Order: sequence, then C-alpha cells, then structure tokens
Amino acid sequence: MNSGYSHHGASRTKKSLLGWMFGGGSPDEDILDNLDTLRQRSRDLYMGGAALATGALKTARTNVVGTGLRLKPTLDADFLRLTEEEGRELKRTIEREFALWADSTDCDATRMNNFYELQQLALLSQLMSGDCFGLLPMVPRLHSVYDLRVRIVEADRCCDPPDKKGRDIKGGVECGPDGDVIAYWIRNSHPLGESAGRPQWVRVEAEGKESGRCNVVHLLETERPEQRRGVPILAPVIESLKQLGRYTEAELTAAVVSGFFTVFIKSNTPENAMGEGIPGYQQVDLEDESSLELGSGSVLSLQPNESIETANPGRPNTAFDGFVTAVLRQVGAALEIPYELLVKHFTASYSASRAALLEAWKMFRMRRAWMVSGFCQPIYEEWFAEAVAKGRIDAPGFFDDPIIRKAYTKAEWHGPSAGQIDPLKEANAAKVRVDEGFSTRERETAELTGGDFEMNHRQRVREEKMRRDDGLMGGANSANEILEREQDEE
Repeated sequence: MNSGYSHHGASRTKKSLLGWMFGGGSPDEDILDNLDTLRQRSRDLYMGGAALATGALKTARTNVVGTGLRLKPTLDADFLRLTEEEGRELKRTIEREFALWADSTDCDATRMNNFYELQQLALLSQLMSGDCFGLLPMVPRLHSVYDLRVRIVEADRCCDPPDKKGRDIKGGVECGPDGDVIAYWIRNSHPLGESAGRPQWVRVEAEGKESGRCNVVHLLETERPEQRRGVPILAPVIESLKQLGRYTEAELTAAVVSGFFTVFIKSNTPENAMGEGIPGYQQVDLEDESSLELGSGSVLSLQPNESIETANPGRPNTAFDGFVTAVLRQVGAALEIPYELLVKHFTASYSASRAALLEAWKMFRMRRAWMVSGFCQPIYEEWFAEAVAKGRIDAPGFFDDPIIRKAYTKAEWHGPSAGQIDPLKEANAAKVRVDEGFSTRERETAELTGGDFEMNHRQRVREEKMRRDDGLMGGANSANEILEREQDEE
C-alpha cells in the first residue's frame, strides 16, 4: 500500500502534518519578492538587533578574508617556454607591479580602501545583503600608473528599471534567450536613501561586446538553478536571532531591576496620597510627587490598610545559559559555524576544539574559493591585461591566444591561516606531510602561517650566511668562543 511520499512527508491526512501551511514558487517568487525585507532585517540584526548576528558575520569575514587574500603568481612557465630563472623573475615583477596598484587606495573608485580592504567590504556586504557588485571602470588619475578602478555597489542599487518592455529583467539582472546574464541595471542612487532628483538607471553590460572585457563582478552564493540574486546568510535564522535578542534583553532588564531594593506599598485606601504623613519618606523628584525614597536608617510607620511588598524578579535566571546555548547550536548549524567559534568559547578538550575548528574551516575555505573565483581573480586578470598593454609586464602572445592568457594569469590567493591550538603538534604534522611527499613546503607555509615560502627561504639564506660569516653556526659554544677571543684581544 506504499505510495511513495504520500504517506510520509507529503501526507495530507496525518494529524502531525495537517496544520503545516506551505507554499512554494520559482526562485524569482521565493527570493526576489521577499529580498527587500530580508536585506533590511539582516542589516538591522547586524547593526544591533542581535549581537550574535554581528559576531557571526564578522567571524566569517575575518576567517575568509582577514587582512586580505594575497596574490601568489603561479604562471605555467613550461607552457610559456620560460626558463626557471625567467619564470622566477617574471613572478617577482608581477608581484611588484600588482602591489603598486593593490596597496594604494587609487585602486578604489572612491579612493577610500586598498584592494585588500575592498575584499573585506565586498564579502561583508555579500553576507549581509545576499550579494554585492563590483564595477570595473577605467579612470585615469594623476600620479597613478594604472587606470583600473574597483567600485563596490550595494545590492539594493541593482534593481528593475521602470520600463523593461521586451527585456528579461528580474532583480536588475538582464538575461538573454539562453538564460545567460548579459547586463545589470544599476540605479544612480540608493533606493532606501534620500535621492536628489529623479532616479535613473544605467545598463552595464556584463562583458564588453568587442573586447570581451569583464565590466561587472557579481559576488553571490547560488542555492537554486536559474537564481539571479543572492540571499543574506542570516535569512534562515532571522526569527531565531531576533527572538533570542528580545529574550536576552528581557533577562538583562530583569537582572537590573533585581539589583535595586524595590519596595511597593500595597494600599486598600487609594484615595490617600502615597507616603502622606509617614515619617522617614523623602521626595526625590520635586517635579514628580509620586517619587519617594527610603531615608537612611529610618523606622517607618504605615497608614491603616497599607502593607509593604518587595520586588523579586528571581534573577539571574539559572536556565538562561542552557537555553541560549541550545538555540545557538541550531543557529551555528544553519550558518556552518560551530557553537564554540560562534561565541568564542573553547572549554572542551583539544580534540573537540580542533574538530570544531576543522569543521568551520571547511566552510571558510569554500567561501574563500568563491571569493577568489568571483572577485579576486577576475579583477587580477583585468589588471594584468592593462599592465601588459602599457608595457609594464612583458608577456609575449598575451592578447593572441586565450590559453596563453590563462597561462600568464594563473595564480593562487593565500589568506590568513586557520591557526593552531597546539602549535608543536601542527608543526610536526606539517613536517611529516612534507617528508612523506603528501604536501609541499610552500603549501604548508601558507596553511600554518599564511606566509610565503620563497620569501622565507631567501630571508633564511641571508640570515644563515650572516651567522656563518660571524662564526655563529655552531650555536652557543661558538658564540662563547668569539666572546672569549675578543676579551683576550682586549
């Protein structure tokens, strides 16, 4: 008699499912119709509606981007027929030129952030609003070698124009007959702000028709096929976080009230003024006749039919911590951030704490990969093309063949490391992986410290040469011998 899901999750006869009010639609109906409300509620939680929402977004931003994802060119020297020395020299030239552009605020269209700060801004905006846009205009500036600029645009400004007759535009994203994104419609002012004058829309093509140049980078996380706009990461837990914030505020208020010795006078004759004719009472606020206080060391007498009752909210609530912990475990599961990392509270064993961090870093690495493919790498390729066009980087055949262009712009992006709970164990494990050939020194350096193995190697060569020249290679004994020899000479 089994009819698939009709007797289980899709049952319309079971009492446990009769009251389930459900409804669904296409990605446009489920997402676009509710996106404005989701964005504003998500921002309200971040700006103070719930402290844990702020912490969750900042935790994700700090671990995914941190101080910035740094460029590590990994061009295909064999395919480009470059010698090992030529390949190393070209990599150093690329790093030097890119730093000239990325370390300066000239890379920002608003001249407020450098490239690494723009990464933080773009990711935080994407997490909070669901998606974020980066326009790539060419704006010449005095004393600036490169003309490429990055202009971060908040999600609200990409919206439908009033007249979209004959165009497939939804959520400000225009698609072609095959469903491919061909253009974005950007409003000249924020729809939630006070705009001066009549709003206008600018159609920005996703790619240049003749050059194929990337004009817009769209940073979002897609959850459904044919989805055009992103959803805030807090969307599934907005209600839980808001209710938790209200509960926390109520508990805090109750705890503050319990910190005062509050007395209520219960009277069966309300026609008599409170405290009238009672020695020991003092009026606190002259403008408020009902404001009274107890005098120091006073012995009070009450009117007939009056009694004293004290306020006792019963705070702090012993069940508060357990309840909040249970809710936060569910919130952390939805956000892919373990409870320990969400509240920055590590009290479990080494193995449990490490397991929580490893689970969190699966999500952080995934979002870092999205950040690289959707933001860093496209912008880097546009910068590289300008550097080659201006003769700052020598890359023969770059504009002739896409495969050659790919070989030149191949790169890795390294960000902050996961950190170590027990540095000695982590270092020994990294050493074993390198010795057994499971990993490389370059990768382990990036994973453990976020550093650059090649730069570390060159620095170590210089340091060891200095130690050898000064006779310190033997350690403390050699140092003592040098000290004794200098004393003998004196």
